Amino acid sequence: QVQLAESGGGLVEAGDSLELSCEASGRPSSVGAMAWFRQAPGKRREVVASITNDGTTNYADSVKGRFTVSRDNAKNTAYLQMNSLKPEDTAVYYCTLALEGEAYNFWGQGTQVTVSS
Repeated sequence: QVQLAESGGGLVEAGDSLELSCEASGRPSSVGAMAWFRQAPGKRREVVASITNDGTTNYADSVKGRFTVSRDNAKNTAYLQMNSLKPEDTAVYYCTLALEGEAYNFWGQGTQVTVSS
């Protein structure tokens, strides 16, 4: 069974940076895309960034130019570098993983990111 563990969240001020990490355990085979979603209070969960196993990335318009997603395939770990954070980035951030040819079926427990103004 694949398990994901996020880390790196916290409370920061506007303009600060944070890096989130997501490690997949359980010896996942054929890991495909990994992605970061977030959910703010009272809002729907939304995709923030994704990265395929060959390094192709996509970003939500709201974070383009500020966030960078990366991964270390040898460690089954994905990262989300978040710069120039804004109060509207405040949310619980979730990591998700898809095995090749499948949907995002594995999710982490989430990590809170709070940005004060």
